[in-house]
Amino acid sequence: MTTREQQVTEVFVEVADSLTADFDVIDFLQRLSVRCEELLEVAAVGILLADDNGALHVLAASDEHTRLLELFALQHEQGPCVECYRSGRPRTHIDLTDADVTVAWPQFTRGARETGFVVTNALPLRLRGRVIGALGLFQTDPDPLSAADLTLAQALADVATIAILQQRTLTHTEAERDQLQYALTSRIVIEQAKGILAERWQLPVDQAFSVFRAYARAHSLKLSQLAREIAEGSYDTERIRNAPATSPSAPPSAT
Repeated sequence: MTTREQQVTEVFVEVADSLTADFDVIDFLQRLSVRCEELLEVAAVGILLADDNGALHVLAASDEHTRLLELFALQHEQGPCVECYRSGRPRTHIDLTDADVTVAWPQFTRGARETGFVVTNALPLRLRGRVIGALGLFQTDPDPLSAADLTLAQALADVATIAILQQRTLTHTEAERDQLQYALTSRIVIEQAKGILAERWQLPVDQAFSVFRAYARAHSLKLSQLAREIAEGSYDTERIRNAPATSPSAPPSAT
């Protein structure tokens, strides 16, 4: 079995393991975005989810740097992910240097090119005709993704959809809507916790998030619940900073 085949197998094993009553949607999608980046050999990946009003929000990204998150956020109003979500159809190999693309999505293309991206792709998060968001793929290489890569990308997007909805909620509209809204709210709380930790530890936000995730994983804690306790001030963040499990990338113990 090749390395790529092993990676694909591991992704689907992770999906099977995640389909439980209490799995952490945010953490799963965060890992999936990184897996997509590795498997497809693209520069960055984002998973966007629609709220009740049809507006897209970043739920996970392979790179937590603020600039990339802002770029994905630009797609709230314009860009391939918006069109992909609304149409339910993939938008692939979009040349960000093309004049027509620049005219159609001026803010998005400007931000993408300033970040170093030259091509983008958007694939729908869909299941049984239901579209709940989009998977965004950014490239610094102008060569188009192969047909096999795009097929795999759509399969991963479908996997993300299943993970978000979960099989037990597919036939319950209200439960499904509540779960989607909970995932969106959880992401907001996690962003708050990242900011708190970054300021408290005097670290870049992405590094603080890495320490936070490593601690949650090592102690079998849900990202969303831990973030909520940090934001509410009910969790002692010194426990995270001084935990042995996070010591390789943790901030210094000095205040």
